[in-house]
Amino acid sequence: MKKLLLIQPSPYDREHRPVKKNKLYFVGLAMPLLAALTPKDYEVEICLETIEEVPFDTDVKIVGISTMGHGVHRSIDLAKEFKKRGKTVILGGYMASLMKEEAVKYCDALVVGDAEAVWEDVLLDYEKGTLKKVYDKPLDPFKGLKTPLPRFDLILNKNIGDFLPLQAGRGCPHSCSFCSVACLYRGKYIKKSIEDVKTELQQIMDLGFKKVTILDDNIHSDREYLDDLLGILKEFGFQWMSQCDIKIGEDVELLRKLKESGCYTLSFGLESLEEESLHSMNKSWAEPGEYDRLIQNIVKAGIDVSTEMVFGGEGDSPEIFDKTVEFIERNKIPVPRFYILTPIPGTPFFQKMKKEGRLISEDVYTYDGTKAEHRPKKMTPEELTAGYWETYRRLFQMSSILKRTVIRRDFFKRPLGLLFYFGVNLYYRQSIKRGVTPNIF
Repeated sequence: MKKLLLIQPSPYDREHRPVKKNKLYFVGLAMPLLAALTPKDYEVEICLETIEEVPFDTDVKIVGISTMGHGVHRSIDLAKEFKKRGKTVILGGYMASLMKEEAVKYCDALVVGDAEAVWEDVLLDYEKGTLKKVYDKPLDPFKGLKTPLPRFDLILNKNIGDFLPLQAGRGCPHSCSFCSVACLYRGKYIKKSIEDVKTELQQIMDLGFKKVTILDDNIHSDREYLDDLLGILKEFGFQWMSQCDIKIGEDVELLRKLKESGCYTLSFGLESLEEESLHSMNKSWAEPGEYDRLIQNIVKAGIDVSTEMVFGGEGDSPEIFDKTVEFIERNKIPVPRFYILTPIPGTPFFQKMKKEGRLISEDVYTYDGTKAEHRPKKMTPEELTAGYWETYRRLFQMSSILKRTVIRRDFFKRPLGLLFYFGVNLYYRQSIKRGVTPNIF
């Protein structure tokens, strides 16, 4: 039996140690899906480094390592170590795909973008001794997204939460200049057939799970398709959460259907409260003046709101930090997350900053998400870094956490959900105290 090890790395903390947790509530789909794409004559092991140790002394010959966000630093270090030990290393994921000229230095083969069309070829070439350096075959949007049933059996024995991941589609119709998804899918949304989604939901139900995380980049990409998706989710009776664009708050009828289908939380990339910043990010369709109204529509429908925002856009001055704190507390956002706008290589934003001479460093190995990597237009890099961390500290002090999760008029309508968010906030609070950007739970 041939053996394969698949690793989902954990990002480093400020002391350059992998972030560790006792439990991983939300697991990714990439590793179980790759395992399902692997021929049956392979014995596959999955390592989720956040909750377990990497088995460096494994007897496998071939190791697959994913890359995501700032965790790419750990991915490359793991690749180096396994190559030292004589293993064949394959890298893949968003970051390796965007930085392919750099990523190929540390692996035997690189899978760019989607793996479905190439993974079997990668393993066959490895067996024949003809492994190529790069495998890059984008999905055909007209053929749709076809994937086998994920190998969840390989992670069920690990300390994970009561959610399993599902993906109905990949990509997004928007093309934000800093976004890795936009770079790979270029405005396309590639969908699975509703029948295939139904089969995957049945698998999850048969495994005893009643909650799913829908990992689509934007479930609001195709309204007609979303209507069909909500129909089958309602049939199964799952509770679920996902992410999409804030414009969904305009459609009161759709919000009603979302709630009836079991949706209880949606996450939104609001990015900024400054129109100039949104325009510079190629996100002029978003209107910050409408955010409060749209959020209240979503909350009135019984759906909780999680937000993601970035600091350092072209319109962001030092006043943006106070403005953002007030906005989050006014709207009682249970789980707000923030990032420093980072010029990821391969994105239009990186090219713009490089052309204008505004990169602080082109050494991407210094990019860890905790400090400014470019010179903003209306503040200094030092003001950006300090304001970012001060915003986190203010919103995750106990008084703000209580105000956003417990001391609310609607608390007794859904106390368990809000107490769960209270727990998430306490975990994020501890991460912030250690100087770790809180993006794992």
